[in-house]
Amino acid sequence: MKIYLAAAAAGFLLLAGIGAASADTLIIQPEQETVIREYVKKKPLASVALPGVELNIGTTLPDTVELYEVPDVQYRYVVIDNRTVLVDPGTRKIIKVYE
Repeated sequence: MKIYLAAAAAGFLLLAGIGAASADTLIIQPEQETVIREYVKKKPLASVALPGVELNIGTTLPDTVELYEVPDVQYRYVVIDNRTVLVDPGTRKIIKVYE
């Protein structure tokens, strides 16, 4: 019985890990990419400085950073260190950095 439970637990953890890994991979559809790029050009923001925060995909931005809406897109954006950053508003994680 213990072997069965251990195997079931190991299988569950493996599946949970696979689910978590795939959840980190977000794909922005080409149509959304176009909408985002055009909107950001029309609505430029002042750049904010965030010393000590690396602008990498998956980095969580602090609550003090104001995120701005892109109409008809589920993501938000902000300009940090003169780079436009696309953010998942639910997790505040960076999903794309535009150069």
